[in-house]
Amino acid sequence: MSSDKTESHTAPLRVAIAGLGVVGGEVARQLTHRADAMKAPTVRGFEIVAVSARSRDTDRGFDISNIDWYEDAAALATRDDVDVIVEMIGGHDGVALELVKTSLSRGIHVVTANKALLAHNGTELARLAEESGAALMFEAAIAGGIPAVKALREGLVGNSFSRVSGILNGTCNYILTRMERTGEAFGDVLADAQALGYAEAEPSLDVDGIDAAHKLTLLAAIAFGQTPDFDRVSISGIRDVSAVDFAYAAQLGFRIKLVGVAEPGRMPRMQTCLLPISTQLAKVDGVLNAVSYEGEPVGSIVLTGPGAGAGATASAVLADLIDIANDRIPPTFGRPLAQLSDGSKVENGGDPDTPFYVRLMVVDQPGVLADITSILQVHGISVESMLQQGRAPEDVVALVLTTHEVAVDRMAKALSEMEALSSVQAPPISMPILVGDLEG
Repeated sequence: MSSDKTESHTAPLRVAIAGLGVVGGEVARQLTHRADAMKAPTVRGFEIVAVSARSRDTDRGFDISNIDWYEDAAALATRDDVDVIVEMIGGHDGVALELVKTSLSRGIHVVTANKALLAHNGTELARLAEESGAALMFEAAIAGGIPAVKALREGLVGNSFSRVSGILNGTCNYILTRMERTGEAFGDVLADAQALGYAEAEPSLDVDGIDAAHKLTLLAAIAFGQTPDFDRVSISGIRDVSAVDFAYAAQLGFRIKLVGVAEPGRMPRMQTCLLPISTQLAKVDGVLNAVSYEGEPVGSIVLTGPGAGAGATASAVLADLIDIANDRIPPTFGRPLAQLSDGSKVENGGDPDTPFYVRLMVVDQPGVLADITSILQVHGISVESMLQQGRAPEDVVALVLTTHEVAVDRMAKALSEMEALSSVQAPPISMPILVGDLEG
């Protein structure tokens, strides 16, 4: 950081904002329209000195006439009158990475909502922050308005965690909730979500579970004291879920959700799964997010709230700015880097045994059930329940079963053999059933 930066604890914190989209624009509006309210908890207050965005002519609801404008966001980090960069560009590389690296190297604090950037480059960026004494804050990167990071890093810091789990993508949760309530197909609900602005035109990051997996990576790093390693996360999305699965799940006492689960010594999992109706996560609907922590001595904690949107995410950014203004600068992942284990080398205990939901589309003829149960028996898989109702065109029906706990690899081999049966007319659909600590 340049030597002419003010050391005063009463002068305004000088802010540069990179990206004036939905969230960046809302942060700027809050800092300008509610300047007095923002100053109250800090003494210092805030001053926006520079911004960068694609178009200068867009009306964003705040006066930019006295704010320096940059087409090149990376240039914001070269100024000597910036205390903190708010990075709202997105992406795990390119200009976002260049901007954040340069800022931290120069001792400029960074506040970001960019979960992909941190999931892929978190260790390197945390090291730069630690070496220069700058803050790297990312409350807005996980679960929008829910203080998920602050809860882990501060409020629950005295706990030893056995599990972190959550519903971490509002787009997926909206789609699944809508499919359950209306019986609509995935493609139809996705198209409507795009029209409503809940889903991007290219929705893969959301519906394939990648966005939520980025967030799970960061939560696991803080909870278990390790560097983030996105490559260790097992990821599956929601594309294969059909409306009929919701009906069968309801009959069996479950709801279908995209849930991330991280446990010490195991590969974190982002997966579409069945939750018992009685669980708190199962009751989280629409665009809401929820984060669940299992710790000793606290027990179970579930935080629920808006996971995205201008107001919720801007609220998280403002909280980080206020912490910086008050010199509350924690280590990026809760502990100094020297105290973090290497996330890429954490011993992997493998996937835990789990019950499964399986749906097979089969020809309705004698002998089919015997063939399927024979395969299950060979692989040592015990069936807990089985449903088959009515007939369908061309005598193809859905056969649904749930199993007792079984190793994931054994279940995969059994499903592969079932798919090869001439009576099975489509690839089997399977989803784990999450129980255990999620009950209650």
